[in-house]
Amino acid sequence: MDYSGEPHGLFFMIDNKSFYASVECVARGLDPLKAALIVMSETKNTGRGLVLAASPTAKREFGISNVDRAYEVPSDPRLMVVPPRMNLYIKKNLAINNIFREFVADAQCVPYSIDESILDMTHSWRLFGRTPDEVARLIQRTVYQRLGLYVTVGIGENPVQAKLALDLLAKHSPNLRGTLTYQSFADHIWPINDLTKIWSIGQRTANHLYRLGIHSMGDLAKTNPYWLGSQMGIIGKQLYALSWGIDRSMLDAVHPPRERSWSNSQVLPRDYNTREEIEVVIREIGQQVTSRMRHHHEAAGEVGLWVGFSGYVDKSGFTHHHRIPPTDDSREIVRELLLMFEQSWQGETVRNIAVSLGRLSHSAGQQLSLFKPVKRQVKQHQFDQLVDQLRDKFGPTAVFYGNSLKKGGTMLERAGLVGGHNGGNSFE
Repeated sequence: MDYSGEPHGLFFMIDNKSFYASVECVARGLDPLKAALIVMSETKNTGRGLVLAASPTAKREFGISNVDRAYEVPSDPRLMVVPPRMNLYIKKNLAINNIFREFVADAQCVPYSIDESILDMTHSWRLFGRTPDEVARLIQRTVYQRLGLYVTVGIGENPVQAKLALDLLAKHSPNLRGTLTYQSFADHIWPINDLTKIWSIGQRTANHLYRLGIHSMGDLAKTNPYWLGSQMGIIGKQLYALSWGIDRSMLDAVHPPRERSWSNSQVLPRDYNTREEIEVVIREIGQQVTSRMRHHHEAAGEVGLWVGFSGYVDKSGFTHHHRIPPTDDSREIVRELLLMFEQSWQGETVRNIAVSLGRLSHSAGQQLSLFKPVKRQVKQHQFDQLVDQLRDKFGPTAVFYGNSLKKGGTMLERAGLVGGHNGGNSFE
């Protein structure tokens, strides 16, 4: 492969090691690498509790992994179990990214998730050290000295190399740093035959590649890219570029979405089997998403519903979209959602529900229907606006629909959550 025409920059992909667990260790005066601590979500929210994060020692000595259930966690006095404090983790994430911005311009520091960020160090790294590895070590030391947290750094000539260096090299290195370049990429990456270890390759994509006779990253790199594109479309060409460590993306490039939408999804706290309980949650999510849309003075011309079944059901679920006359009336939108559910649900056990509103247009005024009394339509519109104003001023539970008090309702319980989990307080 001739890499002379490819961008040759310097990128750091930085991960906060066992982030939630590490933050909780530091808050208790413990060493994040030595303490045995796990962050466990509340039973009310996840049915039986879920491990959100485990310290390295908890993983090594007790065999605990993230997303283990409460009943899978051994009962041992040496193991500390604490509830999540999402507000504290957000506060620490902001503090860490502020440290990163001391090494790069704001536009070159992009948070990838709550515990990962990518830095374009191409134009600034020479200000802080003689080699990229020396600069990465300085960033690690700065974060530890100020916050007591350990970070892992993947170094590459483009973002995808930095990400793979982080996942495959740095996380297994004693100094928590790893480097990939165009020249070293094949030696480190091509021997990998568990394709799901590679960023962006999930089990379904891996199975597709296996069916095509591709069993390693080396096989992928040696496949004809045009044939791969004919079999997998644009994804096939992207995977071929990935196998050679090629990535031409620019961190500061703005890519506006072709079409905006509003959506919300929810993993139910338990299996839902009755129609009434499922419809309660559909109503709640529909009303919540519509309220968010109204805040931006928009109306939806399309309503989408996704219902995911429990793991032991043969089918995964169903998805439907209906075109509707543009509206911001939650009653109309909920009515469409319930109609889609009624037409497709056949008694399966439900565990996931998602609602989306698309084909958005500016809502400059109220669109009246010729088939309904005008006064009723005006009053309903004024009522929705009043509810929105009360919630803005006094919180989401200040005013709520009576259906949320029914069995299966989740809105009241989830109102105080952050990212689906307990927000706690941000004080250490």
